[in-house]
Amino acid sequence: MTTTALIVGDLQAGIVDNYPFAAGVIPVMERVIPAARAAGIPVIFIRFGLRASGLDVSTGNPVITGLHGAGRLFHEDSPETLVHPSIKPLPGEAVILKHRASAFAATDLDLILRAQRIDSLVLTGVATAAMVAATLYDAADRDYRLTVLSDACADGEPDVHDFLINRVFPARGANVLTSHEWIAHL
Repeated sequence: MTTTALIVGDLQAGIVDNYPFAAGVIPVMERVIPAARAAGIPVIFIRFGLRASGLDVSTGNPVITGLHGAGRLFHEDSPETLVHPSIKPLPGEAVILKHRASAFAATDLDLILRAQRIDSLVLTGVATAAMVAATLYDAADRDYRLTVLSDACADGEPDVHDFLINRVFPARGANVLTSHEWIAHL
């Protein structure tokens, strides 16, 4: 049984279709996800959405307030928050709804991982400075071994992506590989 899971973060219809930097990750994921599945590695999809009512939106959090105010694009019941159809989950694959940057914040991700005896995560998704970084820090604090696929992440600020991928993530103990390097090791 594998002890590794592939985390696919925030590659949802509304983000991929409205943010060009995110769309560039989809062709990479169209190779990575099937490779993980073929190797028996669980694929866990993370999606971001907020309650349309705003009950989970704090006025003290300008980022979340701004996302909620962007209309239905980030409302949890909107089709825009579903995983992008080109990489849609298979029946039985976990899809976790989150309300903040980290895939662990107030979700059952850790429970699912521990139940499956997962101790290593491969992080992918958008944005590098948001979902990927927040999840990486949270996972490191929970003692998961971490790999980040550099070309399977993207950020609207390419220099921020490069800084995180080349400097910050390795300094935090993450193994940073390209998707081709990771697939070659499966």
